[in-house]
Amino acid sequence: MNKLPILLSIPHGGTKKPNELDGHLAITNKDLFDDSDPFVVELYDLGDKVQRVVKTDIARAFVDLNRSLQDMPPDNSDGLIKSLTCYEKPIYISGKEPDDSLRNMLIELYYMPYHRTLQKSFSELDLQLCLDCHSMASVAPGISPDGKDKKRPLFCLSNQDGNTCSDEMIELLADCISKSYSIDRQEISLNDPFHGGYITKTYGNKPIPWIQVEMNRDLYLSEPWFDAESLSVKPVHLQKLNKKFEESLNLLISKMMV
Repeated sequence: MNKLPILLSIPHGGTKKPNELDGHLAITNKDLFDDSDPFVVELYDLGDKVQRVVKTDIARAFVDLNRSLQDMPPDNSDGLIKSLTCYEKPIYISGKEPDDSLRNMLIELYYMPYHRTLQKSFSELDLQLCLDCHSMASVAPGISPDGKDKKRPLFCLSNQDGNTCSDEMIELLADCISKSYSIDRQEISLNDPFHGGYITKTYGNKPIPWIQVEMNRDLYLSEPWFDAESLSVKPVHLQKLNKKFEESLNLLISKMMV
């Protein structure tokens, strides 16, 4: 089977707490769930159907791989090592926030290997496109670019306003997603509310094109698929959405080859 010439990056799909933070944490499991991109591995991971999938099992609340090394509290509570979730819930017990030594350990153990794998992939693989894959709350949380409580589209695709891939390519991907997921093209926004985060911005068009993909959680964290008590989604629904994502990329590559 020919693999699609695509790399998938899934930086926010983890739910695990690093062992190094035992005794430091105040965050509840529900707050951890709300801060993550829940089930994005199930939604986007296409395994060996693409050239490579880069992902992590560590939750973004503890180490956010889609931030720069300089992006830290107190300047940004939603930085690489956070102090608050995106819903402004405290992550650490007061007085138990990571010191510089613990921060550096977390960066060395979890952040650097992810970025080294991405960088290695660019020289090892024959890639035509990289996608940074996320989900977004259906209504904007407190820490967000579009202002609290604003309703969001079903998908947002971003390329840093034309800097990380061509506008033709991002428009083509939007058309393919619209067709594969059977949703109105108007429900797919470009660079609004997201313009593309650190990963997309850093690696895009150097030389491989990058697009950030954000799927609205209403597509799976809602009835009848989602059980709010157990925080679980019916596996068959996640598999169906994963298949639609695969169809989108197959369609995209077939159109790019024309």
